[in-house]
Amino acid sequence: MYLIVGLGNPEKEYSNTRHNVGFDTINEIAKNNQIDVNRTKFEALYGQGTIESEKVILLKPQMYMNLSGIPVKKFKDFFKIESDKIIIIHDDIDTNLGEIKVRKTGGAGTHNGMKSIVNELQNKDFYRIKIGVR
Repeated sequence: MYLIVGLGNPEKEYSNTRHNVGFDTINEIAKNNQIDVNRTKFEALYGQGTIESEKVILLKPQMYMNLSGIPVKKFKDFFKIESDKIIIIHDDIDTNLGEIKVRKTGGAGTHNGMKSIVNELQNKDFYRIKIGVR
């Protein structure tokens, strides 16, 4: 099972802003794969489904960005998901607009959501998809 997490801000004023590209990506993945991401658990919106024969959980943490790691860790532990099956999608101000970078491991950089996830998981060995918003 994969845990695919989109980072964003749950407040309405952030809707459709560049910093919510993680949420927007999860919404698009959900729409394209008929997965409802409106269930709530562990302070997050989520949905379960199948993509290309793989079971997935799509997740949108509903806490402040700098606390995003808390629901990610709770889902990881509850569903017993290995770190190499976690994919975090987030905005990246250090990447050119529209450019996408995929990394298997690494630091959190300047992104507060990523700092929280690394801190909560006590691990840097998960996938991250960085979407440029600069």
